[in-house]
Amino acid sequence: MEKYFVHPSAVVDPGAVIGEGTRIWHFCHVSSKSVIGEKCVLGQNVFVADEVTLGNNVKIQNNVSLYTGVICEDDVFLGPSMVFTNVINPRSAVNRKEEYKTTLVRKGASVGANATIICGVTLGRYCFVGAGAVVTHNVPDYALVVGNPAHQTGWMSEAGEKLLFIDSRYAQCPLTGEKYVVEGGVVRKISGPSAFIV
Repeated sequence: MEKYFVHPSAVVDPGAVIGEGTRIWHFCHVSSKSVIGEKCVLGQNVFVADEVTLGNNVKIQNNVSLYTGVICEDDVFLGPSMVFTNVINPRSAVNRKEEYKTTLVRKGASVGANATIICGVTLGRYCFVGAGAVVTHNVPDYALVVGNPAHQTGWMSEAGEKLLFIDSRYAQCPLTGEKYVVEGGVVRKISGPSAFIV
């Protein structure tokens, strides 16, 4: 008995590895050489190409295609109709399958609806890509980026709340109380709510 759910309209090619508790909804296509972790959700009309890897608890909204070279770590959120690419300079008459680039989406990252991620970049841990953004460069951990081309406008907590840094150094998540520090342009979480007093 399968330990994951596949809607009758979806196609899962033989050989695909799918983790326990994953749900694959209407009109999806999962290719044979892909790996999908546990407790993932693939919304309607999601395509997963060969050699795509998804960690655990990845949520993919409707109309997203994950092409060869995309790797998503645990707890990634991909918004409706966001776009990955896998070649920098595509031409119909030129075969560039040997030039596919790897795109890495690190743990906890969120990508908003209709955003475009140009291949070969890394989206940092818990970063937040705003709806409609066009990402052409790496995004730091916890960074909030928006626009075309995407540029950083702030920082986000692991719970998806905007971080406001006091004295340009410390911040507290307004939802969870978790504390963060920024040093040398790099943000990191510094344990739980008792790490410092705000």
